[in-house]
Amino acid sequence: MLTARTLITCFLRTYLVGTGFNTRGLQNTGLVFTMEPGLRELYKDPEELRKARSRYLELYNTHPFWTPLLVGVFLSIESHIARGNLPEKMLSSVKETTTYTLSAIGDSFFGGSLLSMWALSTVCMLVAGFDYLALTWTLLLFAALQVFKFFTFVFGIRDGLKMITRLKNWDLINWGEHIKIANSFILVFMLYLFWPGTHSIPEWTLIAGALLSASFVVGRLHLSRVLLVYLLLFLMFFILPWISKVIPLSPI
Repeated sequence: MLTARTLITCFLRTYLVGTGFNTRGLQNTGLVFTMEPGLRELYKDPEELRKARSRYLELYNTHPFWTPLLVGVFLSIESHIARGNLPEKMLSSVKETTTYTLSAIGDSFFGGSLLSMWALSTVCMLVAGFDYLALTWTLLLFAALQVFKFFTFVFGIRDGLKMITRLKNWDLINWGEHIKIANSFILVFMLYLFWPGTHSIPEWTLIAGALLSASFVVGRLHLSRVLLVYLLLFLMFFILPWISKVIPLSPI
């Protein structure tokens, strides 16, 4: 049974998993460093400890926000392996089926949705002059992220493989698409704050519709974001001015 001190040490080391990044094993050395306190406590025999370390020197890479959860699950599995309840090959199977899946989910939900919302909303607050509100919002989200990491680590240790199957019920992919749509509204508002009074309300309605359509196309049809950015710029700087000349739009 792993002690609380060992578990806390492993959790704190998850923040350093990327420090040993390399082109051969990616985050593998950081993962070994994170798992080391737990492995030392589980395996007193030097040969068994060496074999346990070698299981984590294989290729490993995932989104850093999922590292606490995976380390918790790995420690849970290692506890069963050390007691002889699970075979060693179980760990390799779990790593292959979950690490890269969670990496893709993390890139989509955290990198492509949640962090973008964080950045866009904070910029809007700063441009609007709400500096203290932006600071408070940033600190709250940062604290929420640390709470998320800690509790997924705890649940990973407590539930082990059950936690991996439970993630399916979170439906993070669809949540990410909803957040991307919300980001479209935030982006329109941010553009309005940057260029106040330069466009009439009907024009901003067209821009909002274009951004919402773009978010739908990216989320559902997986069209290139770069291509959509070029199309949006073409719409803003060529099509809209042409429409304004042909059909004058008076501000409301």
